[in-house]
Amino acid sequence: MGTFRHERLAPCAQLAGLVEHYWFVGWDMHGHPPQQQETLPHPNVHLVIEHDSDGVYGVHTARYTKLLAGQGFAFGIKFRPGGFRPFLGRAVAEIADQRVALAQVFGSDGNALARQVRACAPASAPHAMAAAAQAFLLARLPLPDADTGRAAALVAAIAADPALLTVDALAAQAGSNKRALQRLFQQYVGVGPKWVIKRYRMHEAVAQLQAGAAVELAQLALRLGYYDQAHFIKEFTALVGKPPGAYLRHLRPPATR
Repeated sequence: MGTFRHERLAPCAQLAGLVEHYWFVGWDMHGHPPQQQETLPHPNVHLVIEHDSDGVYGVHTARYTKLLAGQGFAFGIKFRPGGFRPFLGRAVAEIADQRVALAQVFGSDGNALARQVRACAPASAPHAMAAAAQAFLLARLPLPDADTGRAAALVAAIAADPALLTVDALAAQAGSNKRALQRLFQQYVGVGPKWVIKRYRMHEAVAQLQAGAAVELAQLALRLGYYDQAHFIKEFTALVGKPPGAYLRHLRPPATR
């Protein structure tokens, strides 16, 4: 199986409105076959520095897979929905499903951060890496932006309420109109509100299947806003990699960064 190390670290109070957490994954697969790791998509931007690459990853709209081989690590900053917009300075939708070089966003300082993170001693790597990343962000702390917090609050409301199924319902709850909501999400979140709603409802389906309770797929599809069970199964399969029935039989939930 190899050895794995996975840690999450909370940001300081000054960055808590922009950064969800720092994360670290280390692996040593020597003597073992490579393993494929999967993560389900969330509406978050990640700044990732690995032993051999780095970049800013926009919201990934499909299941993300990575083959772990040999020995290596990945350190990341998971920004809150809307939290990367002040650093990027343009619509986050422009980098959806893309990896952008650190230097394109932060200039030569981005490359310097990558070198600093890679130089951290293995024993204290996660904490030292997080400290370097935190100092980097604090030195570039943006001015307060009300829309950053508003975008994060709207995404949190979607995640927390399984009964919230439509953009119309979200707009009514936000006291906004659909067009303004869509502009806000494109600028700050990186994907539209409909995508966010559908992804969190699909996460809810995965969670219910993982819980092991008896689930009638037709009823589950209806509760999550799907009027056609076949459509639900198609989207579940595209996201998770197998249809719900097969997922139940071979329950191996994808990891979450």
